[in-house]
Amino acid sequence: MSGVFDNERLLFTPTSAQLDAIPAIFAFPNEYAVGITSLGYQVVWASLATRSDVRVSRLFTDTRESLPRTPELVGFSLSWELDYVNILNLLESLEIPLRSKDRTDEHPLVFGGGPVLTANPEPFADFFDVILLGDGEDLLGNFIEAYKQVRTATRKTQLKHLASVPGIYIPSLYEVSYRDLSEGPIAAIQPLESDIPAVVEKQTYRGNTLSTSTVVTEKAAWENIYMVEVVRSCPEMCRFCLASYLTLPFRTASLNGALIPAIERGMTVTNRLGLLGASVTQHPEFEDLLDYLSKPQYDDIRLSIASVRTNTVTVKLAETLAKRDTRSLTIAVESGSERLRQIINKKLDNDEIIQAAINAKAGGLTGLKLYGMVGIPGETTADLEATVAMMRDIKKAVPGLRLTLGCSTFVPKAHTPFQWLGVNLEAEKRLKWLEKKLRPLGVNFRPESYNWSVIQALLSRGDRRLSHLLELTRHYGDSLGSYRRAFKELRGRLPAMDYYVHQNWNVDRVLPWSHLQGPLPVTTLQKHLAIAL
Repeated sequence: MSGVFDNERLLFTPTSAQLDAIPAIFAFPNEYAVGITSLGYQVVWASLATRSDVRVSRLFTDTRESLPRTPELVGFSLSWELDYVNILNLLESLEIPLRSKDRTDEHPLVFGGGPVLTANPEPFADFFDVILLGDGEDLLGNFIEAYKQVRTATRKTQLKHLASVPGIYIPSLYEVSYRDLSEGPIAAIQPLESDIPAVVEKQTYRGNTLSTSTVVTEKAAWENIYMVEVVRSCPEMCRFCLASYLTLPFRTASLNGALIPAIERGMTVTNRLGLLGASVTQHPEFEDLLDYLSKPQYDDIRLSIASVRTNTVTVKLAETLAKRDTRSLTIAVESGSERLRQIINKKLDNDEIIQAAINAKAGGLTGLKLYGMVGIPGETTADLEATVAMMRDIKKAVPGLRLTLGCSTFVPKAHTPFQWLGVNLEAEKRLKWLEKKLRPLGVNFRPESYNWSVIQALLSRGDRRLSHLLELTRHYGDSLGSYRRAFKELRGRLPAMDYYVHQNWNVDRVLPWSHLQGPLPVTTLQKHLAIAL
């Protein structure tokens, strides 16, 4: 057992496995420091480790627990698209064929879950036997129980049985046909047999106890942090936002029943607390939570908080954070243009943004980080100028506050109203233009890589034709040039990059994920798109 595991302080008690327990490997396709900071990975691992019918070992790219010689299940939690490369590398190191069609009864079932695979698993579908769509709370247990019923059966029988469990997607049991392999959209996606569900529905956990850290370690990327999920999803529903649309409905952890007991438990092993969620300050009892954290017993804790909604930034919030060793706050504003914010359904005006900055400084914070975006559908030069004007106004209203604008390029995501829209070809130029205008103002401008946005769009709108491309790029490296080279090599076997990345798609076409049902029906997403445009 590697040394990094010795530094772990567990907040649960692993169960001793029975003699006939299922030998399983649960992997995170990145380094230990990154994987152990993923709350989703921690929670699934702890769920498996507290079952006496499973014997689970962890695997990362740089370290591993001692692994079973013949695992029956090998699972991956995928949080970041480009980590697919490490999934293929780890499968190879375990001597498991990369493609599910090449595995036999002698090989383990390879399963996967996490935000990337729940949104659009199709580019990766050929590498997995089983994909778990949605929240793991009930889904994971249902998967293990269903597997136990067919544990000694053939692989074919196992997969067919698992396909009957809600939220379990078996890609090999669906056939995708194309109008034209090298150019055209998908013609149809159909189950191979009549008793396989035509649509697999994402599973949604509806309890009021959300996730909390199961392990704290100084070897994590966020050293010694104890994480508490305060809310899940986001009620704002910005039209591009996967974190809102894919995870609906908005759910909150009960304050006295879950949050406070969890924080008390975590603070016995560390003094660093992270409050997580897409919209933490929209918890209905957030003020009470702040009061609780302001108690003298927590004077020495370091508090980190995920992005907060702009109009919830009060002086009290800023004071609590400043006292608890946080120097800056992050708000997502997307653009300085009121018109664009209406298009994306960002309910916010510039006065509220300026007020948030004033409150942040008044409460003792020294910095404010804003998230912006270029290439939003309908964006014009005037909208970019409005963003510069907004930053100038904030600077003027709050001299001395350190301002950062992190800026990404709009990327279409599955299950959102903007899934049919492509990446703006002008986006890279627009990032450079903003940089040129904002640097002289003393704004710290941090653009996200445009090339990475292109790859992200490719994977977020990709279909199964991309699997061969992904195998090639693994050997070429993860630069945009590698992807272009692979497209050139596979010409005639899949559409050009432009088709996936930049093209606007017709709203009535079959999407790569049309057989996978998210929280909202496609007709609702079409309606939201029509309102936006």
